[in-house]
Amino acid sequence: MLPEQEIRNRLSSLQLAVGHAAQALSAERHLPGELRDYIQKLDRQSDRISEILALRDPRRIVKLIEDMEVLGARARRVCSSGLPLSGQMKSAVNHMHNELVDFKQRLH
Repeated sequence: MLPEQEIRNRLSSLQLAVGHAAQALSAERHLPGELRDYIQKLDRQSDRISEILALRDPRRIVKLIEDMEVLGARARRVCSSGLPLSGQMKSAVNHMHNELVDFKQRLH
C-alpha cells in the first residue's frame, strides 16, 4: 500500500480531475444521458473520499478507486464513440480516467 500522504495527495488530485469533468459536464448542452450519469456518479463518489480516508481502511480506498475507475472507463468509452463533444469534455474525461488508472495501478 502507498504511504498515507501519497494516498491523500492522489485523492486530492483525483477530486480535482473529477471536479473538472463535472464542470465540463455543466458547460455541455447536448450530452448523452449515459455520460452525464457516469460523471455525476463519479462526482458523488469523489465527495465520499474524505469520509473514506477518515476510516483509514485500505480495502475501502481500493474498492472506491476500483469502482471509480470502472465508471471512468465507461465515461471515456462514451467520449471516444464519435459523439460531437467539446474538446474540453473529452480532455477532462481522459484526464480523470488516466488519474484513476494510474492510482489504481499504484494501489496494487
